Amino acid sequence: MDQASNLRKMVLEQRTTNKKTKTIAVTSGKGGVGKTSLSANLAIALVQTGASVTLLDADLGLANVNIIFGIIPKYNLYHVIKGKKNLRDIVIEIPEGVKIIAGASGFYQLANLETRQRNEFINGFSSLDADDYMIIDTGAGVSQNVLSFVAASDEVIVVTTPEPTAVTDAYGMIKSIAAQAYDKNVRLIVNRVQSVSEAKRVAQRIINVASQFLNIKVDSLGFVFDDAVVAKSVRNQKPFIVSYPKSKASGCVSVIADVIANKADSSLEKGSGLAAFLKNLISFTGKEEDEDDLPEELELDRA
Repeated sequence: MDQASNLRKMVLEQRTTNKKTKTIAVTSGKGGVGKTSLSANLAIALVQTGASVTLLDADLGLANVNIIFGIIPKYNLYHVIKGKKNLRDIVIEIPEGVKIIAGASGFYQLANLETRQRNEFINGFSSLDADDYMIIDTGAGVSQNVLSFVAASDEVIVVTTPEPTAVTDAYGMIKSIAAQAYDKNVRLIVNRVQSVSEAKRVAQRIINVASQFLNIKVDSLGFVFDDAVVAKSVRNQKPFIVSYPKSKASGCVSVIADVIANKADSSLEKGSGLAAFLKNLISFTGKEEDEDDLPEELELDRA
């Protein structure tokens, strides 16, 4: 009996040790599409599926994940990069079950990390326990810092809205991903849609053009309805999936979380772990973006 008990204990410990975090970068081609709010609510929705989740605010120039949750971090990434704190010291555990790593708004040097500072920041990740997921809320646009996190992650979620400028910029982000990490698993969420048909039309347009002109496969991960409770929750600094769990937006995010959590899509790959994420982040070297014009399918109607 003792041997059987010890064996079960060893197997359990091995499973825990071998658990590999899946890193998911949430990004967008432009600001104002609801990327950060979606990242925060998606993290909570994943916890509600039974997963353990860390939310990393990687918008190093204009961090605002903490605003969504209505918390004031005592320490943030600035203290880590300056060597004043270890990464573990700044992790905030909130009642919703998500662990948050706060960014640092307004610090110019955080948006333009030197090699030494970036390496010290990366090394701090070794102190984190492995969760099921790390959601990485990147900055908007195609800066080097954004693309570094995107390229290092297991999966990328590109957020757009139906507005023509957002669609064009989402394609621009996908184009940059294709140029620097062509084998990346890219998924698309269309936010603030009025109908299912609008969501499908916008998603299919981007998917088709990316396939034709970039030779990259983009999958639709889902959509989120335009819902007044989203703006209310942002003003109240409490995620809408907590304040309004039965809202249309919350239902959409829950469906997306189920897909990510492998409940609705058994083909999803498992995570490669934080060690692989760190290795990729350290070794990533940016390539110059192509200057080709956007295909006419995504050109804005100027008339």
